[in-house]
Amino acid sequence: MPRIIDVISHPNVMEDELVWREPQQGNGDFRFGSQVIVQESQVAIFVRQGQVLDALGPGAHTLNTGNIPLLSSALNFLVSSGKNIFTADVYFVNLRDLPQVTWGTNPPIYMETPGRGAGFMLLRNRGVIDIGIEDPIRFLKQYGIGRPSLRLADIRERIQTILLGEITELISKEKINSVQEANRLISSLESASLALLNTEFQALGLRIKSFQAGTFDVKDLTQEDIIKYGGDARTFAEMRRLDIAEAAAQNPGLGGAAAGAGLGLGLGQTLGAAMNPEQAALQQQMQQQQMMMQQMMMQMMANQANQQQQQQQKPPAAQQPPANPQTKEEIEALIANLDMRLANGEISEATYNRLVERWEKRLKELGG
Repeated sequence: MPRIIDVISHPNVMEDELVWREPQQGNGDFRFGSQVIVQESQVAIFVRQGQVLDALGPGAHTLNTGNIPLLSSALNFLVSSGKNIFTADVYFVNLRDLPQVTWGTNPPIYMETPGRGAGFMLLRNRGVIDIGIEDPIRFLKQYGIGRPSLRLADIRERIQTILLGEITELISKEKINSVQEANRLISSLESASLALLNTEFQALGLRIKSFQAGTFDVKDLTQEDIIKYGGDARTFAEMRRLDIAEAAAQNPGLGGAAAGAGLGLGLGQTLGAAMNPEQAALQQQMQQQQMMMQQMMMQMMANQANQQQQQQQKPPAAQQPPANPQTKEEIEALIANLDMRLANGEISEATYNRLVERWEKRLKELGG
């Protein structure tokens, strides 16, 4: 004899719960006259043979042909035959908002930057959203039917994919190509433009009630990124070479230049995976650029060593001529110092000629 369920309810709703089925295993056997108790922020939806039928809102409901007309129509044979026992599933859908659902840009968001760098940037961000079920029947059809329960973790990846897809589409549609513009877009989404994000979610029966994000930053591009996204390898290599050169120039020690050279060599590591001919050609081009970086860094190291040697050969500070010589001997010492600085490449010939002319004139005035 089937087990008849006379009272149907689900009062103990977990915080991250979206859908709960009664009974959890097998089908439920109900009778007309049974009670369905629906909690606040719940909807009870009847499903028979995979077809969504009637939905009941909060309150206590006695099952009859009046409050479940679609189910009654489906059971017309039973009703007309005087049988009041029927088989169905009841899904309790949680309508409470789920606050502080975290999201992050994994993978990063692709943004085109025509004519700059590699031709694209990879944006990173993270934040939280408050999300909930807007249309319980639509949502149940998408995700809940056939499952004993559905929790946030079961569709978190889907939510993340939709959210990042919508943000990426907005960035492309608004022709945004800088981090500053992307951050302004995020600010508008946080304030008054949630409807822009909700379009795709509404098709699933969901809604975003609030949206919060941090500030976008840019991922450092790798050789693998350039090949994966089809970026401008030549401009990228040139940009990295200039970055390395600038970093080395700001470091007074040879260690900084050596570190820069090491960074340039690191760019030439192989990807370790099979590549098609186009990717292989692109990698070869980048490796050639990296060899040029290495040669440039070696030259910079040699120049820096020469400069250090020249600095060591300078006379001690006590022997340097005064900045504003007054006597004949002081002026002659200053001119001799200018000769040495010109020979060492510390001053240009034009500067040398201008200074020597000035002090030789002063020397003649003193009778030199």
